[in-house]
Amino acid sequence: MRVHRLILLLFVFPFITYAQTATIAGKVTTTDSESGLGKVSVFLSNSSFGTETAEDGSFRLVGVKPGRYNLVASSVGFQDYSQTVMVGNEPINLTIQLKSKVNELRGVVITTSADWKKNYEAFKNAFIGTSENAKNCVVINPHVVNLVNHGRKHELEGWSDDFLIVENRSLGYRVKFLIDSFSNNGLTGILSWEGKVVFQELPGSEEQKKLWKLKRQETYYGSSRHFFRSLYTNTLTKEGFVIKKLTRQLNPERPQEEIILQKIKQFRESNKRDSLSYWIGKENMSRYFKENLGKEPLQAYQIFSNTSKPGLFICGFTDCLYVIYTKRHEETDFKDVYRPLDMENFETSILTLYKPYAIFDMNGVVFDGAPLNEGTWSKAKLAELLPYDYSPGDDK
Repeated sequence: MRVHRLILLLFVFPFITYAQTATIAGKVTTTDSESGLGKVSVFLSNSSFGTETAEDGSFRLVGVKPGRYNLVASSVGFQDYSQTVMVGNEPINLTIQLKSKVNELRGVVITTSADWKKNYEAFKNAFIGTSENAKNCVVINPHVVNLVNHGRKHELEGWSDDFLIVENRSLGYRVKFLIDSFSNNGLTGILSWEGKVVFQELPGSEEQKKLWKLKRQETYYGSSRHFFRSLYTNTLTKEGFVIKKLTRQLNPERPQEEIILQKIKQFRESNKRDSLSYWIGKENMSRYFKENLGKEPLQAYQIFSNTSKPGLFICGFTDCLYVIYTKRHEETDFKDVYRPLDMENFETSILTLYKPYAIFDMNGVVFDGAPLNEGTWSKAKLAELLPYDYSPGDDK
């Protein structure tokens, strides 16, 4: 009888631990005075936890799941305050001092309405995406975004001086983005941005909430967040993930992207069709050759390890990590994603590390050494963004 009770506890304990939450409380003042500052927005960036300080500057965030977060305090006339907090099961108490804002002058952006509209459409497609979720996203205040198109470098740069507000009517969130920097490089195909995000639930009927619940689950399953959570819980196979090692080399027959784009533009303008077709053919070539995919799947322990800090984990590998999600098929044809002829058309992503390893937390969020994603995960834009604290069971 005792043995049976022990087995039951071993199965139940992980779920009890994960369900524990904590409270973050504190007071916001200014550097000039110890008196509290009211109506300050305090939130955990990329989460659904946010509030506004009371008149005495006090605030409380209740029910926060364990994980690593960026706590932000923002108020008009003051510099944004940002602090990393590692949430466990114990309450956290903070004293935050805001500094008066010093206006920083950026370069003056002079553009016509037609240019801004063209740049904004390119920004929206890169930032929010073009998926079914993206089609149901409504940008409330697009003109808070400043955009500059560096034509020669094939790079679109952007930032916002206020929160860009987007209603994601597929997932049921009102999302506020404060964009510190945005860059979409047409030569490398690399999209990057930095900023702060806060989620709010959209009001809706019970029927709408059921649809949002299903859409959130569909977006989460098979995602990078799902993968990293499965990695640290050692449930990759159960969750539908297969990982393998991929080695490859750059294709010497394919010229550099900058040269290809220059030639295509040159011959398109001069209407030289044969030359244009030649360079379009070069553009359609794969970037890689001599690709070799390992035959045997890797085990979690081969790429995963703990850190000295509870709740933080390491994912490390050489060459590329080939991640197959066996519970859904891919609908997009990626010319640079190697796919064996005998492999079923499952969703597949390729990860390349810029650093020797990536560090992630219990929420499956990579916050140091984020890898370059190719394939399925490269399609995920802001329209597929879920709060860091989201779990499929939250909507029950």
